[in-house]
Amino acid sequence: MPLFRHLTRPRTYVCAQCVRNQSGRAAGVRTATSWAGEDPNPATRAAAWAEQARKIRSGAQQSMLGVLEERGFVKDVAGGREALDWLLTEKRIGAYVGVDPTAPSLHVGHLLPLMALYWMYLHGFNTVTLLGGGTVQIGDPSGRNTARSRQGTDIQSMNVESIDRQLQKLWINVKCLGIKYKFPQDISRKKHLLNNRAWLEKLSAVDLMRDLGSGMRLGAMLSRDSVKMRMETGEGMAISEFCYPLFQAYDWWNMYSKHGVQLQLGGSDQYGNIVAGMDAVGHMRKIRRADGMVSENEELFTATFGLTTSLLTTASGEKVGKSAGNAVWLDQQMLNSFDLYQYFLRTADDDVERYLKLFTFMPIGEIELVMAQQRKNESKRVAQHLLAKEIVELAHGAAEAKKAESAHKEAFGRGTSTFSLAVLRNALSDASSKQASRSATEGLQRQDERAEQILAYKKSYAGSFLSGVASPTETPKSDASDNIVTLPNTLLRAGSFPRVLHAAGLVSSRTEGHRLISNKGAYVVLPHSPSIQEPYALEWVTIPGPVTTTDPNHYLIDWEALVLRCGKSKFQICRIVEEEIFEAAGLSCPGWEEFKSKRAAAQAADEAQQ
Repeated sequence: MPLFRHLTRPRTYVCAQCVRNQSGRAAGVRTATSWAGEDPNPATRAAAWAEQARKIRSGAQQSMLGVLEERGFVKDVAGGREALDWLLTEKRIGAYVGVDPTAPSLHVGHLLPLMALYWMYLHGFNTVTLLGGGTVQIGDPSGRNTARSRQGTDIQSMNVESIDRQLQKLWINVKCLGIKYKFPQDISRKKHLLNNRAWLEKLSAVDLMRDLGSGMRLGAMLSRDSVKMRMETGEGMAISEFCYPLFQAYDWWNMYSKHGVQLQLGGSDQYGNIVAGMDAVGHMRKIRRADGMVSENEELFTATFGLTTSLLTTASGEKVGKSAGNAVWLDQQMLNSFDLYQYFLRTADDDVERYLKLFTFMPIGEIELVMAQQRKNESKRVAQHLLAKEIVELAHGAAEAKKAESAHKEAFGRGTSTFSLAVLRNALSDASSKQASRSATEGLQRQDERAEQILAYKKSYAGSFLSGVASPTETPKSDASDNIVTLPNTLLRAGSFPRVLHAAGLVSSRTEGHRLISNKGAYVVLPHSPSIQEPYALEWVTIPGPVTTTDPNHYLIDWEALVLRCGKSKFQICRIVEEEIFEAAGLSCPGWEEFKSKRAAAQAADEAQQ
């Protein structure tokens, strides 16, 4: 192609005026964030970028696209791999990732395109995270066999608020991790957190169809996989879903013209929407251009591109995400730091190196050293511990990561055969102190009603997706002293271990609990089991059968605690209290309302017989 005649031409210097002329950016409000040492002079920044491009062309430095490919982020490139590689080398373009808030939290699957964006930010590119407060009201049909259930206005509002705060927190943690891993501080960095509702609610339907609608062809839209799948299954597609790419394309055009965004990153299921957006932005550039003649170099310098990441799967091919029913939430109120740490500690050996490249900012050389150490003794799970700590640090912050790591060492420092009695008693003491403190301040300080409403919604939502990952039943847990749930003593009776496992948040249903016990996969700490050598080490034992007659009351420690475990590392301390105390405190747990209803029905039946 004649377009690529310029790819090997040396570019020793790019003046500031040329950059401004070729960037294609319209005037707009921009929020700049940088680290100490940045030179605010545009000419100096342009010269520094040109010097960096020279190093990349000479092979002295890896290109941005090369970095993303090495880490495993790149599945497909829309617009040409060589052209994008050249553009990322020659120009400090803008890039964005969009997220529609269909839930109150992001999950680990969202991190793949976001991590690619964060790598670009740390290398000095202009970056945007876009919250789809407007497009979520339409519903993206990509990768779905059926239409999304319509969410109420209040639910959408809570989702937007929650994910907006989460994205802000992620940006803070990314900046801290950038400093931790010594990314250069003398380059300019810009980031924006935008909400497309800001411009979509002002958009006229006539303007949208006149401008963007005139450039999108029906044949291309009908050929999208999501449309063909709906047609083949007979499900059909609403006109609102069919036009979703039109609104996503307008988002891109808005950010292209105001923030110089030339690259969209997304999951592989977004490829069709991304290509449609590229065509739409190209169409808008043509109709807004004063003269239709541009040079080949300018065309490439102002072109748009798309980059997709693979969907997150395990080595066995299992998909991880909300649609698969096994989402790993990033919100601390939906999945606490300890459980997030434990989840990634269970990462398979075949997955851990790939995950370290995808979810951390560790240099490749350090990852290779860690994996070499791992292969010497895989039972120590050195790589998994590092992965777990890094992901908690990214999602919840460095302090929470340290607490989660310490909590694991306290709980499993003697291996998986024993549990520390000292840790248990300290945790119960701390929990009692916190409860007393909350009671003392009740009435003096009242939590914001909106925050309470969102927290209750998050807990309910997380509980509905409980599958292999524990969900908090009371408060977020960040260390061993908080790894406690309170349960009423009336749940404990002969044959109730499956119900107790469910109430503790360790399994998603009583049926699953029954199956886990039958398969010898559920454990309980045995009271009065320390040895002379280790007087504070209590023994873990499998919950014995038969399931229908084993009584949890026989395993109470200090008459107030039951410690349960599923698998090797997912454990829960259960503080057992009188039902009157449980109800008076306004507490609940999975299956509690169902239990009370059945008990009331049984009592009514007995009274009727009498």
